[in-house]
Amino acid sequence: MLVTDALLAFIVAATLLTLTPGLDTALVLRTATVEGGKKALHAALGINAGCFIWGAMVAFGLGTLIAVSELAFNILKWCGALYLCWLGIQMIVRPSQSLAGETASSPIKTQNWFIRGMLGNVLNPKMGVFYVSFLPQFIPQGHSPVLWIFGLVSIHILLGTIWSLLLIYATRPLSHLLRRENVIKWMNRATGGLFLFFAFKLVLSRR
Repeated sequence: MLVTDALLAFIVAATLLTLTPGLDTALVLRTATVEGGKKALHAALGINAGCFIWGAMVAFGLGTLIAVSELAFNILKWCGALYLCWLGIQMIVRPSQSLAGETASSPIKTQNWFIRGMLGNVLNPKMGVFYVSFLPQFIPQGHSPVLWIFGLVSIHILLGTIWSLLLIYATRPLSHLLRRENVIKWMNRATGGLFLFFAFKLVLSRR
């Protein structure tokens, strides 16, 4: 995969992932609506910090491991493919129809919104598994996994920040749109289909 192709493919995939209603969107949206834009921005920055922490763990741990061990690469490849496949099927067959319960299920009770956003990501093992199975697919052959993972995470964070700012500065119209049942179902199913595609792509990949 060429560098340009890898970046374009990742930007498309990460953009769709970012726009899909989930815990992060619900947290920023509800914080902006109830607590105000400043606290919502703190939550968004915390979410970004959580993404960066997971990216660092993947880059310096599993990223290095898959670069030197074919066995580790194959194990992670199949585990990641199965996880993406399971996640994609769940999103297609049983898509969420509302944002209700997204934030209610969070165990983080602190009112420091930066900490809440950060811990919401750091304490979510699905985020780590997703990064492990998703990010390596966009690393061109012969390039440093560590540098590329940090670069891809930075792109993901940038897209997330832009989306969070749009939610904050257009809370009312966007919150009404995102709470529509059909919109949420469509976004979940579209993202589920994308996950299945990347699961298949991951199975065919070679170190």
